[in-house]
Amino acid sequence: MQPRLFPEMPPAKYLCFYPMDRRRGEDKNWYLLPMAERQRQMAEHGMVGRRYAGMVKQVITGSIGFDDWEWGVDLFADDPLVFKRLIYEMRFDQVSAVYALFGSFYVGRRLDAAGFRKLLTI
Repeated sequence: MQPRLFPEMPPAKYLCFYPMDRRRGEDKNWYLLPMAERQRQMAEHGMVGRRYAGMVKQVITGSIGFDDWEWGVDLFADDPLVFKRLIYEMRFDQVSAVYALFGSFYVGRRLDAAGFRKLLTI
């Protein structure tokens, strides 16, 4: 449980963040699916992510009760194009295509303190 409560931030050069929810209402509701079906779909979703093991590290944070979204997804990589490939591919699995709602995506480059000061003086 410790790594989930206090995740280590990977030393990757780039990071991507986006908030997300699972659908409720309309004609689709993730939470009305039987647990076994949700587990099956999440396992399928996870298989896509596993193809990017070693290229992307993810940290999922829960924000229920703190924000308008259920989760925050943090991705870390040394090549920002990996984010595009991963996210694009995941959009076609059922759990994302049918049940996911996404907020704005943010991509940034990590800087150390000296690099940040230099950026501010440009």
